[in-house]
Amino acid sequence: MTTIDSIRWAKYAGRDVIPLWVADMDFPSPPPVIEALRARVETGWFGYGQPWPTLVEAVVEHCAREYRWAIDPAWLVWLPGLVTGLHVACRAVGQPGDGVFTATPIYPPFLSAPVESGRRLLSMPLVRDEIGSWGWDFAAAAAAMKAARLFLLCHPHNPVGRTWREDELWQLAALAEKHDLVVCSDEIHCDLTLNGAHRPFATLAPEIAARTITLMAPSKTFNIAGLGCAYAIIPDAGLRRSFESAMHGIVPHVNVLGLAACEAAYRHGGTWRADLLATLRSHAASVEQAINAAPGLSMARVEATFLAWIDCRELGIEHPAAFFEQAGVGLSDGADFGPERAYARYVRLNFGTTRALLDQALARIGAACASLR
Repeated sequence: MTTIDSIRWAKYAGRDVIPLWVADMDFPSPPPVIEALRARVETGWFGYGQPWPTLVEAVVEHCAREYRWAIDPAWLVWLPGLVTGLHVACRAVGQPGDGVFTATPIYPPFLSAPVESGRRLLSMPLVRDEIGSWGWDFAAAAAAMKAARLFLLCHPHNPVGRTWREDELWQLAALAEKHDLVVCSDEIHCDLTLNGAHRPFATLAPEIAARTITLMAPSKTFNIAGLGCAYAIIPDAGLRRSFESAMHGIVPHVNVLGLAACEAAYRHGGTWRADLLATLRSHAASVEQAINAAPGLSMARVEATFLAWIDCRELGIEHPAAFFEQAGVGLSDGADFGPERAYARYVRLNFGTTRALLDQALARIGAACASLR
């Protein structure tokens, strides 16, 4: 769990701080994945690789089995990571200076990729309803989309943990059609739905698929992010050519070990994933109960991911991430998830850890909040 090359654990090396920040988990990857990696290493060959037929077949079967989505193998574009896909999408759609729309709070690369690609970031905040659940202000979204060419959608959403309902997806699709937007849908957490089912955005209708770039990967679900393997699903041939052209010369080959792990995970990781989801559901319930019981904190129910988005505004602390770090829990700073530090009084907690560490962290958070009262 605490390997020396772990970014997450190295941040607080030598300090009594439980690291629940960056989004990887403390669970070993599935045994079939580990066995596949051993077998691949035993070949002794690590030259340039490419996806092979049974790997492609595994991805196609995974989409059909989990989402009833019949994808053509020709639609697949392999990537060394999902963040790479965000940057490529920004470069592939429109021209320098064009607008890229997204909704905040959002995974930080959604904010940086448009700017680093020479585009203009256009954003609007998600809103909370009367029961505290996060959702869309569709009128505000429509207004913000007017100057955009590309819509970066996060589904399921990181950090608020929503799996967007089909009616919400249809409203977003209608706006994308009205404003003629390409939609790049980050669905990296699609296999980590805790409540309900995931509907890929592109499966709404053929005309929606034709304007959609879907980004997926086994990395979050099977805890193999360090192996660098993801893929885009792009049904429209013209859009796919633009995407591949934007990759040319800057995107490297996918790691051959990542490719081997991907096939093993999709073919043989089902039982492990079911056990993981049961653990994450239990952890999510514990986090929700503890956070909403702590004075000054609140959070909505997590529908997907292993991440909790915590509202600390009633705590009366200007920098809650630093406050909790002093209390011995390292969380992601909400300031990174929106423009101009709009969410500086929020934090994100990664509950993809052991029960013992999670309970210890929640006890520290509760005690720290109580100390202010």
